[in-house]
Amino acid sequence: MQENAIYTVISPEGCAAILWRDAGEAKKAAAAFKPDAVHCLELGVIDGSSPSPRRRAHESRRSRSSPGESLQEALEDLESVPPDDLKRRRRARFRSLGVYA
Repeated sequence: MQENAIYTVISPEGCAAILWRDAGEAKKAAAAFKPDAVHCLELGVIDGSSPSPRRRAHESRRSRSSPGESLQEALEDLESVPPDDLKRRRRARFRSLGVYA
């Protein structure tokens, strides 16, 4: 995930409308679900963060760190891991998301 990106399945306004019945509470909602790269990394939702382009993404022909390069490195790291172990790790990771007690 790029450092200045956000990862969310609902807009802050939509979340606020559901939780507080007031879309005006969007800032409170965004703070609660922590959609930025730093918090997603802390929560284990993403594996890593890469620098965002210095210029706006739509103006930059290529970001400083290509997502393809990061993906290639991650795949190379996983090549030596047996498939059954990968399945076990993936299942454990997804089952741990959302558990904070």
